[in-house]
Amino acid sequence: MNWKRELEDNVTTAKELQDYFHWNLPKDDEKKLKEIIKRYPMSVSKYYLSLINPHIENDEIKKLCIPSIEETDLSGSFDTSGEKNNTVVVGLQHKYKQTALILSTNKCAAYCRHCFRKRLVGVNDEEINKHFGDIITYIKEHKEINNVLITGGDAFVNSNRIIEDYLKELNEIEHIKLIRFGTRVPVVLPTRIYNDKELLNILEMYSKKKTIYVVTQFNHPREITEESKRAVNCLTNLGITVKNQTVLLKGVNNNPVTMAKLINKIIEIGVIPYYIFQCRPVVGVKNQFQVPLKEGYRIITETRKLLSGQGKCFRYVLSNEKGKIEVIGDLNKDNLIFKYHQAKSDEDEEKVFTLDIDDNQCWI
Repeated sequence: MNWKRELEDNVTTAKELQDYFHWNLPKDDEKKLKEIIKRYPMSVSKYYLSLINPHIENDEIKKLCIPSIEETDLSGSFDTSGEKNNTVVVGLQHKYKQTALILSTNKCAAYCRHCFRKRLVGVNDEEINKHFGDIITYIKEHKEINNVLITGGDAFVNSNRIIEDYLKELNEIEHIKLIRFGTRVPVVLPTRIYNDKELLNILEMYSKKKTIYVVTQFNHPREITEESKRAVNCLTNLGITVKNQTVLLKGVNNNPVTMAKLINKIIEIGVIPYYIFQCRPVVGVKNQFQVPLKEGYRIITETRKLLSGQGKCFRYVLSNEKGKIEVIGDLNKDNLIFKYHQAKSDEDEEKVFTLDIDDNQCWI
């Protein structure tokens, strides 16, 4: 099926969800589901829904894409890493000296329930790129920027024309050495890649001019299928590096065996483990998905013991207003050691520090 038609056929309503799984929800549950979807839209490809075992109440894939009553919890923040303060042009963020981040769309092929941009994705387009020329001008004028991350939403939900426009303009900027696309399409809508020869031709042409990375997000071993493998192979066969950013998520991958299985499987299909992110304290996400930092560090430590050297190349980080901070060790039962992997402020670059962390503390 054409990927655009497949996307149009996404399940987006409570009724469509019930019809797909032949569920007969109690009226009260159906009402709650509709209320959550109204606040935080649901959109899931039928391919991704097919990965769910509907007979398991706490199925991990289900938890990743189908709304839960826990999303009505209003504790947390809608902007946990200071994106508003880092916006220099509508749709363009410049938090780290060498990196420009473009919010290219507020649409995704599937709306993840743990999304840290719940304020934006599927809800409003106030923060996305509407001033393409201004963005390109800013990047041209800031020669310290050597890489651009095109994200959203999902960068590969954009049309081929828009994707090519970005590549064409960025290719002309001499100081840009690397272009990255942030996308979960290989995971949730792999036909977007392997059934679209035009997209592959565009990526192949520009990958010969600039280095292109695709940064995706596999969160559970069952997301790695023959279809997702085929999509990844299409990219790596073009010489494009595919990296993975997993999020540590309660009820999904918060045990060492699952996490190690995931990392070993992504390596097997040619994807490089990049980050494991601490889940952010986002409204509607915080209490449903966050794992305490001490527990997270234990999980990551035990996971590493099950991996080869190639699997251990990821970093366990959290991304807050000050930067990407790596959790690198513990001193005793109370203290964790942190290091700035990337910092907004020059004074924090490469800084190592320790903090007393409470057993239930999930963020700093």
